[in-house]
Order: sequence, then structure tokens, then C-alpha cells
Amino acid sequence: MSDLQNHPLIQKYIEFNQFGKLIGMNFEVVSAGNIEYYLTIDTKHLATPLAAHGGAIAALLDASLGVAGLSAVCENEKVVSTLEMSTHFLLPALLGDSLIAKANVLSQGNRILVIEAKVFNQKNQLIATGNGTFNAYPKEKAGL
Repeated sequence: MSDLQNHPLIQKYIEFNQFGKLIGMNFEVVSAGNIEYYLTIDTKHLATPLAAHGGAIAALLDASLGVAGLSAVCENEKVVSTLEMSTHFLLPALLGDSLIAKANVLSQGNRILVIEAKVFNQKNQLIATGNGTFNAYPKEKAGL
């Protein structure tokens, strides 16, 4: 785990991210711009008796992309917001699956970041991918 995990802006994200708590996601900052986000598929995530709703997987992707971006800009007292995101579902996430999303920043300018993420199940099968473009801006604009 990176020392960035304890950065005040990362800690504020953990404190205020009620949606992540609601669906049971948590993460680890590996290094600046490189994170792992975790979610175990429970009955509250299901769309069918066995498979998770795509929205749960999309939320995991968006969160992982965003925290990768946040970890890349927090030292500059900035936060990020999603400008656009694409998602590709490859395999279903099933009840009981332990998912890990691995995200990393591909390109970073002064304000715009391009980030990619891949979601794997406990069998290391690739179940979804996502790419996003994010805007970095001063933390004060986010109320932080």
C-alpha cells in the first residue's frame, strides 16, 4: 500500500463516498495513478438470481478510474470528476464473486487525465474493462 492511502484528500474521499459504502466497495492505492478497488458480489448487486447488474460493475469501474485519477493529482491539492467513461462487459459477475478492478492513469496533463481499468474475478478472468477521461480541478470547488 502506498503512503498516498493516508493523504488527506484520499481520506476525505473515503469519508464522504457514501455510495461506495452503500454497495460495499473499498480500495487500495498502489502508487500515484495506480489503484486496486474491491467488490464482492452480494444479493444486493444482482439483476438475475445469479448475475450482477451491469450498473454495479460500471460503478466499480467509475470508482476505480476516479480514485486512480485522484491519487495522481492529490499531491497538487486537486480532485477529479468524470467527463466521460466507456464500459465493455465481457463476462458476467456472479453471486459470490470477489472482484478486483485495477486502474491506472495512461495520460496526465494539467487538467485532463485519461485512465483505464480492468475488472477481474477471483479466477483472474477479465470480466469488464473501462476507459475514462477526467477533469482535475482545485479541491475547494468540490467543497474540500
